[in-house]
Amino acid sequence: MQPLKRLIGALLGIVTLGMAVEPAAAQSNYPARTVRVIVPFPPGGGTDIFARLAVQTLAENLGAQFYVDNIAGAGGNIGTGQAAKAAPDGYTVLFAFGSFVVNPSFFAKVPYDPVKDFAPVTLSVATTTVLTVNPSVPARTVNELVELIRANPGKYSYSTGGVGTQQHLAGEQLRLARSLDIVHVPYGGAGPSNAAVVAGHTPIGLTSLASVLPQIKAGTLRAVAVTSKARSQILPEVPTMAEAGYPDIVGDSWVGVLVPAGTPAPIITLLHRAMVDFIALPDIKKRLATLGYETIASTPEEFVQRIRLELGTWRSVIQAANIKPQ
Repeated sequence: MQPLKRLIGALLGIVTLGMAVEPAAAQSNYPARTVRVIVPFPPGGGTDIFARLAVQTLAENLGAQFYVDNIAGAGGNIGTGQAAKAAPDGYTVLFAFGSFVVNPSFFAKVPYDPVKDFAPVTLSVATTTVLTVNPSVPARTVNELVELIRANPGKYSYSTGGVGTQQHLAGEQLRLARSLDIVHVPYGGAGPSNAAVVAGHTPIGLTSLASVLPQIKAGTLRAVAVTSKARSQILPEVPTMAEAGYPDIVGDSWVGVLVPAGTPAPIITLLHRAMVDFIALPDIKKRLATLGYETIASTPEEFVQRIRLELGTWRSVIQAANIKPQ
């Protein structure tokens, strides 16, 4: 009887060892097959452009195919929800936009938990929000613009790319901070919003620097301030909102990389190193600068802190301004 027990014990040990070795071997061989990169927006947007640049280099450096899967809808919720439910094996990667931390407070229900359902890899790049005006507006500083709006209640409006965007929330921060009588005019994207300010239909605009840089350079729009903590390297002559006397109005749009919660740590480390190496390439940095992006390449720990901070910041603004989906 004892030899039989020993034999059974040995067999169980071999099976257990095999079960432990198999995942470790799978991790060491990663990526052994095609990796799906979910972009929760249509092709052609900033997140999509950045993701397509990244997958080319990731495929070359890691020796496996990476492809972009655009799963658009509900402000990014549909694709993000699918990523949250994917197997945590490293073969589904999410390239998220800043709406990732806005939507949980903006919508009554979203199909993901931004903290529990994902493991951050890196906050890759960011583009600041810029406050712009039509050149006909007689204000060159934030204080001059505030005084102009106060002197003309109900006359001025500001445009953004949509309700609930970071730019809309920044506008509401300014409106609430100075009790301004100004109307928000949402458009279906940054392009139409910027065009409206250029044409003077809405004299004031809040948009991502990446989307409006050509108009600023051409002089068809005047940049008044940026909402990032530091001045943009791309527009160093434009002051921050803090420098203008509004330190509480901060925020930018970013693209970050995440994987489903439970993804093995060695895979996260490998993806993080690959993304950091990609962002550091001189030609990529130059290309990103022309798109209005500034590189960050944060650690996973820094990214999760940023996520938690912004979840609280945008929740407070949405509740104070009573912003709801249209």
